[in-house]
Amino acid sequence: MKRIIFAVLALAATTVAASADPDVAKGEQSFKKCMACHAIGPDAKTKVGPPLNGIVGAKWAHFEGYAYSEDIKAGAAAGKVWDQATLDNYLTNPKVLAPKGKMAFVGIKNDAERADLIAFLSQFNPDGSKK
Repeated sequence: MKRIIFAVLALAATTVAASADPDVAKGEQSFKKCMACHAIGPDAKTKVGPPLNGIVGAKWAHFEGYAYSEDIKAGAAAGKVWDQATLDNYLTNPKVLAPKGKMAFVGIKNDAERADLIAFLSQFNPDGSKK
């Protein structure tokens, strides 16, 4: 009986761990919410917002020629980086990190969806090529 319970618990733990891994394909679907203002990939150009190539791990306000908000410029001056935790926080509600920022987006409340989106963004180098 103990073996059966242990096996069921082990299977449940494996299933939960597997479902916790970000899904790049789902992240690509989530990126559609961003496409009105942002581009990504080799031919990405500035739209309302800057291109997001190489965003994961990049310094704040890293894209040359884009007129960032004062909030984002202040973060850059402070040496802030768009690591996964910061992106997760920002994507939850952009106004928390940049109250006067330009990004008019309500955020993504679902944890898994944000993780999927960050996984999608993580695959792009600064030149737009995939890693």
